[in-house]
Amino acid sequence: MSVVEAVALTVGLTAVTVLTRALFLLPRRAWDLPTRLRLALRFAPAAALSGVVAPELLLPGAAPGAVWVRLGAAALAAAYFLWRRQILGTIVCGMLGYWLLGALAR
Repeated sequence: MSVVEAVALTVGLTAVTVLTRALFLLPRRAWDLPTRLRLALRFAPAAALSGVVAPELLLPGAAPGAVWVRLGAAALAAAYFLWRRQILGTIVCGMLGYWLLGALAR
């Protein structure tokens, strides 16, 4: 790939990214979303997070470490979330549990 092609590709990808992300910011007034869509969008962050986490827990060999280490870290994170209802603390608790259980597994 030549330098001109690389620059053209970078500019094109940047334009597509900016256009698709700014599309929602361009209208002058807020969009009137249907009630059902608004309710469904409330669950989008949880669905995205579970879409990232679930394959790591359920697929064999998806993440390094023993299965019990991954499931144990997930259980610790879930317990923290049920206790405090804070997503950042849940992520931190899950990662700390993964590292600690992984160290014990060695």
